[in-house]
Parts: sequence; C-alpha cells; structure tokens
Amino acid sequence: MKKLFITLMTITMVSILAACGSTEEGSAENEASGEKETITLGVTPWTSTVPPTEVAQLVIEDMGYNVEQTQADVASTFMGLSGGDIDAYMDSWMPVHEVYFEKYSDSIEDTATSYDDAASGLVIPEYVEGVNTISDLKGNEDKFGNTIYGIEEGASATEELRDLIEEYDLDMELVPSSEGGMMAQAQKDMSKEKPVVFYGWRPHTMFNKFDIKLLEDEDGFFESASVHVVTNKNLEEKAPDVYNFLSNWSISIDDVEEMILKIEEGADKKDVAKEWIENNKDKIDNMRQ
Repeated sequence: MKKLFITLMTITMVSILAACGSTEEGSAENEASGEKETITLGVTPWTSTVPPTEVAQLVIEDMGYNVEQTQADVASTFMGLSGGDIDAYMDSWMPVHEVYFEKYSDSIEDTATSYDDAASGLVIPEYVEGVNTISDLKGNEDKFGNTIYGIEEGASATEELRDLIEEYDLDMELVPSSEGGMMAQAQKDMSKEKPVVFYGWRPHTMFNKFDIKLLEDEDGFFESASVHVVTNKNLEEKAPDVYNFLSNWSISIDDVEEMILKIEEGADKKDVAKEWIENNKDKIDNMRQ
C-alpha cells in the first residue's frame, strides 16, 4: 500500500508539473506572438453609433487586438462602461448624457470629442404651415393626433421629451419606439402628407431624405450637442495604445451622415468604414501618434 501511495503521488506531481510547464509555455507563446487583450465597444441602437464604432474597430484590430461589440440601450451601455464589461463607447451625447457621468464618475472618463454642433429636438414636415416653434404646437395638438413619436425607453432624450411636454403644457402623449420604428411611423405619415411630430437629430439621414424642419425650442430643452468618446478608466492601463488613439479621436458630422446614408442604401458597414479609413489615412495616423 505504501509503495502504491508513493507511486500515485509521483504520478500526480508529474502531472501538475507538466501542466504548469504547459501553461508557462502557452503564456510564453502568447507573449512571443504579441497577442493582446480583447477590447469591447458599446453600441447603442442608433444609426449615428455605427460608423464611428466600425472605424474604431478596424483601427484597433490593426493594432493587434481582438474587438467585440456589445449591443445595448444607452443606460445599460454606461452601466457596462462603469463595470468594465465595456471598454469604450463612441457615441455619447452631451449634455444629455451628463446624468450618467454624474452617476459613474469614479469609473468612466470623457476621453474625446468626436464632433460639435449636433442639433436635436422636435421635427415636423415643411408642409405643415403655421408651426415653427414648440410653443406653436399648443392648440394644434389634435392636428398631430396628440402624439409625439420618440426613441426607446432608457434614452435620456426620452425623459427630456416627457419633461418638455409637461413644461410646454402640451396635450400630447409620447410614444417611445426604436429609432427604426419611429422613422417608419413618421415616413408613413409623411407619405400621406399628414402632420406628424417626432424626435430628430444630426447626424441622421432624415434631413437628407425628407423635407423637414427643426422646431425652435424657446425653453432650451435640446441645445446643440457635442458627441463624445467615453471609456472605462482602466483602459489606459489595459491598452495604452488604444486609449491614446481614442483620446485623439475626431470625425466630422458630415462624414458620419455620409457613411450612414451609404449603409442605409445597402453598402456593407465594414466596407464603408474601410473606405473612410483609406480616405483619411493621415488623420488616422495622427490619432495613433
């Protein structure tokens, strides 16, 4: 029995040492091959999020990282950023998203500004006469079916719209939906030249495709926004070259709208991103310095 016990212990120790050697060998191989960590990018269900995220993914992959995308609403995206499940988010709207920075200030960082002058607010078709401001909706609510169409629950803009309805004392109900659902309803009404009011913003192809106007917001609910890159505070340590690239990130609102339009017309989103990178090599090189 004693000999059997010693034999079994010997086999066990040999197995453990072999396993450790295998692990160390694997780690050495990973280091030798330059294999890097996975970078996760948050993606909200808005067309404006897609082009910058696709461009960022291609550039980060070119640095040698694996890149994954996590689809979520904006509230969940910021929660993921805070917890480290998401490393970066390319489409944070300020000042609308300030509430998330206040909530997660210890764990997230406002890393760069993508572009400024991103207008947003309530829009209506140009053929609707006599309504040019949000105040003009008062007394005309029935013309619009007493309805304002908006984007998904969880978006900061959705709560802003509810506050707007109350502040302007409008006899209207907000109907939240996905961006696609909202635009489908608006397009349906506009095809019949019916009055319709819905949430609009740039960058978005709605301003290229439809003859619409942004209602003047006298109370300043939707001031001109700037779009930012947000990262988890650990990204600089985890992947300093990626953090450096994102901290230098910028893109024009016109370029984003042009890419959105190409994607909506059927082009592959990765091909569109590759084309933009090819046309902006010097800009990308400067971001990576």
